[in-house]
This record gives sequence, C-alpha cells and structure tokens, in this order.
Amino acid sequence: MHYLTVPGYTGSGPDHWQTHLENTYAGFSRVVQDDWAVVDRDRWVARLDETVRGIDGEVFLIGHSCGSVTVAQWAATHFDSRVVGALLVAPADVEAADTLPAISPQAPLPTVGLPVKTHLVVSDDDPFLSLDRGLALAATWGSTVEVVPGGGHLATRDGYGPWSHGAALIELHSGHVLEPIQGRAPLV
Repeated sequence: MHYLTVPGYTGSGPDHWQTHLENTYAGFSRVVQDDWAVVDRDRWVARLDETVRGIDGEVFLIGHSCGSVTVAQWAATHFDSRVVGALLVAPADVEAADTLPAISPQAPLPTVGLPVKTHLVVSDDDPFLSLDRGLALAATWGSTVEVVPGGGHLATRDGYGPWSHGAALIELHSGHVLEPIQGRAPLV
C-alpha cells in the first residue's frame, strides 16, 4: 500500500500533520504542486492524476483543505481503481461567498457521488467550511463523516502537528497497519 498526501493552499509545512505522517511511516509520499500559492483546479487535479499513475500498486489518498478538494475533484473525473480510499480532512468550501480569493479558482466542488470510499473529517468551527456544508458534502460524495469539536481547520495553527488520530483513521479506512520508518516511533 502506498499513502499519498495531498496538501492544500500554501502546502503543508514542517510541523503539519501530513508532514509528520510522511516523516514517521513507511510508504508515504506527497503530491507536489508547481506553486502552492496559486490554486489552479485543472493543474492540481492533473498533477494528482500524474502522481497516482506513477505509483505501482494500491494507493490511499490523504488530503487536507484544498488538497481534499483536489482529491474529490480527481475522483469525480479521473478515478483510478488502484486508489482504495481517501481520508479528506477539512475540505475548504471554495464556493462559499466569503472564501479566500486565492482558493476560489478551485471551484466548483463535485456534485456527484465519488467512486471511491472516502471519510471526511470536519470541525464544528472551521473558518473555511461550515459544519452544515461539510455534512452536505459528505452526503453528496457518499462519504462517512466525523466531526471534531473545536478543531478549527485541523491545521498546524489549530494544534494539529503530530496527529495520532489521523494515523488511526488511515489504518481504519485503508485496511492496513502503518509501519514506522526504521528508528521512528509511531505518532502518539
């Protein structure tokens, strides 16, 4: 199993939970966009597609924010059956009237069920996705959903550096146990 992280707008810095996963467990890599500060829906989806197709075997996707949106857009238009599931954390509502102008070019969000098992993790106080909108996206996409009380955008500034629950969710939804890189301790 290969685990592919898909960061969002501005990328995932050195203390972001996606980076901690990549640096702790074997079999992880990251989709790398040409410019993390310029959200371009078509280019971001194409880069994800190119990255997935360059991996041998089964793949599990792990998105955050605009990266979760990219995963959903890719699944709705370019799906590869080797992708066995996806964890979509705090997808940004790129269609909201008050969304950041920098991320609005990523609209529209998919309005169809996704052809892959997805689990959405949303917060009840995310400034970039209302709880009602998150629950509606989960219903539209056919995703299971989990609500984190007071989690904000589930980002570094919200206290989500090493995030052991994220690792547990990946194990649960991928059906595989994460193996620490030799010499590394699992996230706690």
